[in-house]
Amino acid sequence: MTVLDARLPEEGADVLLTDHGVSIALVDDLGEGRGPSWLDDWLASNAPEVVAWRRHIHAHPELSRKEYATTELIARVLRSAGLKPRIMPGGTGLVCDVGSGPRCVALRADIDALPITEAGGSSYASTVDGVMHACGHDAHTTVLLGAALALASATELPGRVRLVFQPAEEVMPGGALDVLAAGGLDGVERIFGLHCDPRLEVGRVGTRIGPITSASDMLELRLTSPGGHTSRPHLTADLVHALGTVITGLPGLLSRRVDPRSGTVLVWGAVHAGEAPNAVPQDGVLRGTLRTGDRDIWAELEPLIKELVGALLAPTGVGFDLHHRRGVPPVVNDRESTMLLRAGIEAALGEDALAGTVQSSGGEDFGWYLEHVPGSFARLGVWDGVGKQRDLHQPEFDLDERALIVGVRVMVHAALAALA
Repeated sequence: MTVLDARLPEEGADVLLTDHGVSIALVDDLGEGRGPSWLDDWLASNAPEVVAWRRHIHAHPELSRKEYATTELIARVLRSAGLKPRIMPGGTGLVCDVGSGPRCVALRADIDALPITEAGGSSYASTVDGVMHACGHDAHTTVLLGAALALASATELPGRVRLVFQPAEEVMPGGALDVLAAGGLDGVERIFGLHCDPRLEVGRVGTRIGPITSASDMLELRLTSPGGHTSRPHLTADLVHALGTVITGLPGLLSRRVDPRSGTVLVWGAVHAGEAPNAVPQDGVLRGTLRTGDRDIWAELEPLIKELVGALLAPTGVGFDLHHRRGVPPVVNDRESTMLLRAGIEAALGEDALAGTVQSSGGEDFGWYLEHVPGSFARLGVWDGVGKQRDLHQPEFDLDERALIVGVRVMVHAALAALA
């Protein structure tokens, strides 16, 4: 019985055993011999299985907090290696320790997919209508699963490694809070994570000390007016004009009230009011996202936004109700943890694999973990260096599967560097 046979649901066996498109040459291409020997041995024997896991997960995506089959697959693979995963109270996501001893570091992957219809034509394309792994979470899950089994193959580890397979990263405020509530980081010294980067070539990993992602909030502003005829706007409160005042005025005012170096950005994504061209509507709604790279500014934004909206609308006579939904904090990488991660990358792949990276305006709930323990989050190159760079959250997104082996090496070495 192969590793694949032992660890995958019977219903997916045919999918996994065809069209791998990958050989053990992957290990040679991306750093064979960059020890420890048990890691080299495990990858040499299991590289095609790693790719097969990713293709199965990609073909069977599940939305946030509905990742039941994905969770069961992960648990089944881990149990087959003699590990004891603990499924989280909600039935999706799990944590599992490898090794023994009082010291513990954590490695995290997210397992949920997005409500996007896949446009790619690969043999492992999504089989679920309107759902796909457009953000690379299938790769994150596979990398951590490979790291888990590789670590489990070691004769001895210098401590414990906690594997965190987290649900619901794609919804706010994120499944990281579920992991924390379930005690998933209890006893953990540091935590590390990787995210696919389609603009970075495979074989390279981007790191950064300090903020690497931004806080991300949702705003919903509902306006109310008595309504009336557009020929007599002076007898009512012109709701559409008020909407326009907020749409153009709020981002400008905000830019004068916060430090411009903070990367604070307000962008509207939806607006709706009225139907008739000659009637002032009685209600309207405006929705958008508010992002910042500064943790302290994030804490002050909610009352500031309410103040500015009130000031803009006061002359118009239009009423408003503002719903400010706080999302996730910025991911702020700890210096020492980032240096350990860089040491792990260099040990796994060589110095040339190290790359810098810029702060993103995107949100990532890994930031919640860093509110509790130090850690570092890096970007895993998944671009083949030749073809089109397909961005995250696009229907055509896919990745160079050699990145899976790179990711396994990096995760293993990061854990070993932190424990050592």
